[in-house]
Amino acid sequence: MFISPRKPLPGKKPPHLREIYNYHHYRQMMVIMLLIFGVVLGFIHYSTSAVGVDNHVIHVTIDNNSTTSQIASRLKDQGVIRSEYLFRIYTRLTKTDQGLKAGEYHFDGHWTIPQVVERLKEGTVKTLSFTIPEGYNVLQISRLLESEGVVDAGKFLHTFETGKFEFPYLGQNERNKYSLEGFLFPDTYKISPKTNEKEIIQMMLENFTRIYGPEYQHRAEELGLSVHEVVTLASIVEREAKIEKERPIIAAVFHNRLKKGMRLQSCATVQYALGEIKDELLYEDLDVQSPYNTYLNQGLPPGPICSPGEASIKAVLYPADVSYLYFVAKEDGHHAFSDTYEGHLSAKNNGGG
Repeated sequence: MFISPRKPLPGKKPPHLREIYNYHHYRQMMVIMLLIFGVVLGFIHYSTSAVGVDNHVIHVTIDNNSTTSQIASRLKDQGVIRSEYLFRIYTRLTKTDQGLKAGEYHFDGHWTIPQVVERLKEGTVKTLSFTIPEGYNVLQISRLLESEGVVDAGKFLHTFETGKFEFPYLGQNERNKYSLEGFLFPDTYKISPKTNEKEIIQMMLENFTRIYGPEYQHRAEELGLSVHEVVTLASIVEREAKIEKERPIIAAVFHNRLKKGMRLQSCATVQYALGEIKDELLYEDLDVQSPYNTYLNQGLPPGPICSPGEASIKAVLYPADVSYLYFVAKEDGHHAFSDTYEGHLSAKNNGGG
């Protein structure tokens, strides 16, 4: 039996084969275009994102009159960015290619291209650097910082005396001439020109807290010493010692004298009491009336006489195993050590100071 083909519904034409082909071709093209677009976006994101190198500071110098291409090449070579091309495209699209500045820069693997460009637009941030030597007291520190144009000495001292600071060892001994004398840790510091006196002091105190960690705290407890006593004795060692290897020996002498109830008789404490550093003390200087004069007063002075470095702190906590009770300075900076007063006098007569 003959069956006639189904008639089309009224108002619709059956799709032509070419139209069906064009429709499928269009869909395939769209899928391909989307895939390409996704890959391009992924590549752009990958190339402009952070390199991802942890704990690695990258120092980059951008010379004067460097072109954008030269800058991009240097950043790529030193591992700051992944793609020179996208760096150039980004700076052109954002119209920043003419605003990149020469200077010394520090980057790491967490900087994206937009962040790097913003940093290069700002230019190098100016920093001030200063070094506090071991053995400086607060007056010397204030004068040093003023001479280097960092602070006003008077304002620094006023802030030091009256400011409120976050510090775990505040108020341990109110007899100090300055309550925080000895705790401004000697080191090299870098600050911005906008850093004020209080921030500088806080920075130094935090540095001391970092250095005086759990090991030193535990050792001080073993010796029956407070942090204030450790720093006070370390400050005397700092001012007396000239030769690094002698610090633990000098610390041992003071420990031994304290145990025997002897006066420390440190010339360094007399100089602090006098308020000046003398090349040679006179006998009359030893009679200066001050709680810091350890020729007249028993035990430790009321507080530190300077800011000791870590070597002197460690010497106090881990003194040499010696029985010496006396030492005298020689012309070359070394000391002669003795167990007895007679030996001490002999050392003085044989060239000791």
